[in-house]
Amino acid sequence: MSNRFWEEKDLADFTEEEWEAICMNCGKCCLIKLQDEDTEDIYYTKVTCRYFDKEHCKCSEYQNRCTLVPACLKLTKDNLGNIPWMPKTCAYRTLYESKTLPAWHPLLTGKKDDNHSIKNFCVNEKEINPDDIEDYIIDWDEL
Repeated sequence: MSNRFWEEKDLADFTEEEWEAICMNCGKCCLIKLQDEDTEDIYYTKVTCRYFDKEHCKCSEYQNRCTLVPACLKLTKDNLGNIPWMPKTCAYRTLYESKTLPAWHPLLTGKKDDNHSIKNFCVNEKEINPDDIEDYIIDWDEL
């Protein structure tokens, strides 16, 4: 893997290893989203999927996530532009929009930055009553 491969290649040309390295492990894509059936508006919650590993800020069942959670969407080079709910701070979205990675990104600093993760405010879906999920709606711009 080249030192600054994301500056030298198009997203479509990333190897699998490079693609995975872009992820900041912020966990924002693991937050459960609700969609209004009438307006199709999307609302974000601070509730994570049951397989979210809060300590490492990633999916504990990453390889099987789409089988275990059929609603889980695997982000790929082909569907990245069609996922409107991706957070503005997502490194994949940043590169897709031809912007530069933030100075705190782990590929630039060499260390994980928990300041940009959800681990300090999220709650696992196993810890709440599913009927109360609307009580956990958050303002996405705060993320």
